[in-house]
Amino acid sequence: MSCVNNILVVLDPEGTEQKALNRALQLARISGAKLTLLLSIYDFSYEMTTMLAAEERDLMRDSLIDDRRVWIRDLLEDYNTRDLHIDIQVVWHNRPFEAIIEAAIAGKHDIIVKGTKQREGLAALLFTPTDWHLLRKAPCLVLLVKEHDWPERGQILAAIHTTGENNQHQELNQRITEQALRFAQCLSSTVHLVNAYPGAPLTIAAEIPEFDTGNYRESIAENHRQALAEHATPFAIPPAQQHVQEGLPEQVIPALAKELDAELVVLGTMGRTGFSAALLGNTAEHVIEQLNCDLLAVKPAGFQSPVKV
Repeated sequence: MSCVNNILVVLDPEGTEQKALNRALQLARISGAKLTLLLSIYDFSYEMTTMLAAEERDLMRDSLIDDRRVWIRDLLEDYNTRDLHIDIQVVWHNRPFEAIIEAAIAGKHDIIVKGTKQREGLAALLFTPTDWHLLRKAPCLVLLVKEHDWPERGQILAAIHTTGENNQHQELNQRITEQALRFAQCLSSTVHLVNAYPGAPLTIAAEIPEFDTGNYRESIAENHRQALAEHATPFAIPPAQQHVQEGLPEQVIPALAKELDAELVVLGTMGRTGFSAALLGNTAEHVIEQLNCDLLAVKPAGFQSPVKV
């Protein structure tokens, strides 16, 4: 079974090491998928060249785009791409995430593959990077690539929200697990499920002295273990590969991924946008900063991107 069929690879215009391209080529060889290499470029100074006529500015932009196409072809010479179907797209766009999503929609791609960059200090808090926009708004799978290798017989970790009471959460759990198993089959890997649950509030013992926090925590843990086991049964995922741990998802998931030496973490993102997303972020966004491996983000069925072609 093929895990993907039509891959959109986001090239890094400044990177000497193209992590996304390396990973996408590996995935394409395994799956027999088609590849589209996308480079989004923009230079505001070209738009501000008022001494030139519009046609002359267009010629300058076209010349830069042609140069970038040559650069991509030169880049591919370092790879063995003889048996692969590869297209090249260079677009002039001042918002890279929109260029990526528009290309994904127009090309009917089932996955976007993009390398990640470490963001430190206030920049990670004050600015919304392209990665975050893709996690929220891309209509297809998004694979964000880090440095970890994809060895055969590795581990894939699928993050499940078992206490979701509505059908959308349950359906998303299904899609996350299906995608994890699909990639596991391609990579000859083992799928683990993880569910994080909150502990007892710290103030509850002080407010209600007779409250038994130990029994409460064990009761909550048991409920989550049963829910995860019920979810795992149709997929034949054994108990040894089901992990229920107390804590926040952004703490539990990266810690378990490190413990398992996972090559890939699969989780869902509800595509939240607007002020609440800018203020709070999504679990996927909090998790990815802590991961030392790739992340595959899965959207709910029927998700419609706010970006239109």
